[in-house]
Amino acid sequence: MTTDAERTDALGSFGRYAGPATLILASLADGPKHGYALTKDIEAIASVTLAPGTLYEALRRIETLGLIVALAAEDRRKPYELTAAGATALRSHLSTQRQIAEVGLKRLAGTWGVA
Repeated sequence: MTTDAERTDALGSFGRYAGPATLILASLADGPKHGYALTKDIEAIASVTLAPGTLYEALRRIETLGLIVALAAEDRRKPYELTAAGATALRSHLSTQRQIAEVGLKRLAGTWGVA
């Protein structure tokens, strides 16, 4: 069984799937979506196209951790929904990423004069 602490730190342990998982969770933050809708929303918000294998592997992993749940299928489409644990994990991960981005931008400004 996955603990709350493991769920909160889940995205940090995803390795190469952290990016897709973050994009999926961010997309689901405004409501349930099925695979195609996730793909299109992620393209719109991040200009990233997730290959089907990458999308569904990331969905499987984050569902196993309890960060999302699959809802009842609509026709052949299986929508997913963010859980409270998923919202907590996403908030924590994005906060860390924001801190990293702020440090990087400050260092660029100091060394390269780039704001």
